[in-house]
Amino acid sequence: MRCLPLMAFTALTSATAQAQTSELPLDKLTLPDGFAIEVYVDDVENARQMALGNNGTLFIGTRDKGDVYAVLDTDGDGKPDRKRVIGSELYMPSGLTYHDGDLYVAEVNQIRRYENIEQQLQGGDELAYSIFFDQLPDDRHHGWKYIDFGPDGHLYVPVGAPCNICDEDEPYASILKVAKDGSGYEVYAKGVRNSVGFDWHPQTGVFYFTDNGRDMMGDNTPYCELNRAPEEGMHFGYPYFHEGDVADPEFGKGKQASDYEPPVAKLGPHVAPLGMHFYDGDSFPEQYRGAFIAEHGSWNRSEKIGYRVKMAQVEDGKVTAYKPFIEGWLQPGEEVWGRPVALLELADGSLLISDDYAGVVYRVSYNGAE
Repeated sequence: MRCLPLMAFTALTSATAQAQTSELPLDKLTLPDGFAIEVYVDDVENARQMALGNNGTLFIGTRDKGDVYAVLDTDGDGKPDRKRVIGSELYMPSGLTYHDGDLYVAEVNQIRRYENIEQQLQGGDELAYSIFFDQLPDDRHHGWKYIDFGPDGHLYVPVGAPCNICDEDEPYASILKVAKDGSGYEVYAKGVRNSVGFDWHPQTGVFYFTDNGRDMMGDNTPYCELNRAPEEGMHFGYPYFHEGDVADPEFGKGKQASDYEPPVAKLGPHVAPLGMHFYDGDSFPEQYRGAFIAEHGSWNRSEKIGYRVKMAQVEDGKVTAYKPFIEGWLQPGEEVWGRPVALLELADGSLLISDDYAGVVYRVSYNGAE
């Protein structure tokens, strides 16, 4: 067991953060009728995956920043007001999850576990943690993680390809299923270039994940993917095929697309889908109980695309529609002021969205009449 100095909680909103938040052009965001969006947490530079503790603590990971945040609503008014850094100078701690009272934080090469984290935050001079799992590569390229525990009690951890395009042995380009005690892993899904978001269908329990397509094949090739993996051991094509049926010019020779699992939806070229979440709350109207996907936005394209949240309607394992839910972080003239990353549903049915570009977490709520 290792320990970190306990840092005191501080007021969440500084004068600087207030000024930065007030400058965010939320009025440029378009949502369906009846929905509203607000800044829920500000001054969280490089915010990535989020998790919610049993006592309401919101945990936020970062990528390049290297910090992990804990955020509290101390006065019970439904708005966070206190924040502290519970880990600093970590190796790209983008992914985290809360499970059975413990906080799990994924660095590139290892996963930390902070046992009874919310109790630790209430007192004492140090935060104790242990290394839950340390069998991960330390490659920075596509090394940041998104993690969560599945219905089977195992921790699911993607390991991205350490390149744009290459054919490396496992565990690269896969999604791992780590044992409950952290003692080892199995490869759950193969041929996955870089997944930074996944979820299980709330009714069927089937595993779905996003995957970022390769770069340097032009503006419109390949499309990024939403994939469905109902069983262990399926191969999704990388590096041989992209978007299901586009052969890679280097690694696709002599391969057959039919040998690999195609995506259930082609999401668009270079849109960079990250977090996804099957909405299962009671607040949103029935037609919005689909899979929300954060499109982080393109870099390898002459004209930007993405920078939005879309929703996939999933019926009988098939995507029947894929429509915009929130747009406006990308403005005319290719002006970008925000990049959505991950999604988290609160107990009241509202939806949190992290933004690593604006350094905030938004809250989306529905107040309209059905």
